[in-house]
Amino acid sequence: MRTKLLAAPLVVALLLSSCSSEAPETTAGSAGTVKIDVHGWVGYEATAAVLAYLLEHELGYTVQTRKTTEDKSWPDFESGKVDVIVENWSHPKEKKLYIEQKKVAISAGLTGNKGVIGWYVPEWMARKYPDIVNYRSLNKYAPLFKTAKTGNAGQVLDGDPTFVTNDETLIRNLGLNYKVVYSGSEDALIKAAQEATENRTPVLMYFYEPQWLFTKVKLVKVNLPAYAIGCDDDLTKVACDYPPYLLDKIVSTRFARTGGKAYELVRNFTWTNDHQNKVAGDMVSKRMSAQEAAKKWVEENKIVWKDWIPR
Repeated sequence: MRTKLLAAPLVVALLLSSCSSEAPETTAGSAGTVKIDVHGWVGYEATAAVLAYLLEHELGYTVQTRKTTEDKSWPDFESGKVDVIVENWSHPKEKKLYIEQKKVAISAGLTGNKGVIGWYVPEWMARKYPDIVNYRSLNKYAPLFKTAKTGNAGQVLDGDPTFVTNDETLIRNLGLNYKVVYSGSEDALIKAAQEATENRTPVLMYFYEPQWLFTKVKLVKVNLPAYAIGCDDDLTKVACDYPPYLLDKIVSTRFARTGGKAYELVRNFTWTNDHQNKVAGDMVSKRMSAQEAAKKWVEENKIVWKDWIPR
């Protein structure tokens, strides 16, 4: 895994501070180092970039980021290789092990983002086949979604296999003639959605919000059996939709104890799906780097982030 430094030249920090009399003139690295893991979707990267920018330019920290997967971050709280996961999608087993039992991590509060996971089809398919958005009709349409990888079954296209997913169990327990195929990444899911929309080719795919793509491509969520509290307690028997997710931040207990203002900033951070989608959209549509998009958002949204900064 590659570790990269998100530090910017001192001149950028000074320029930013000169835009506001309230912004302190700090030197990146003078306050310490914060280690943030970056997981494999652009919304996460957007959040990490904004936090990193503020840590560096408002508080004077150096930020180290490491690209890795969700399942590999949690054990590294114990070894000290990571201080912060900026966007956690539930993970009850990991919370029980690393927060409740080993006590090497804690929740640092909600991000403000509301997460939705589900199955989606392009809008044109929902218009052409109105009942396709009812899971009870999916077997009728399975032939539309057949691929070389699924034989006579329809395909449900998933992302990275380490993402939170119940799809294989859902297919089995709902009696659906489908198979899960893992595309391998968020980028592959986005490309599939774009091509299915532009070329009017069928796709049934796992997807989620917050996600900048919804501002560019029209997708319609399939109605799976309604979620009810407890319906997914036993993941071998789950036959209901995904729950609504209130996403939170996870930090190491060491960082919470010794991180000072850096920890306070992470704890205070809270924004909306629209905020995240704006940064992520600039990264993808305008081909900005994460750092450039974060800088742009920070400069345009001081009213949002000023109260995150510790006094």
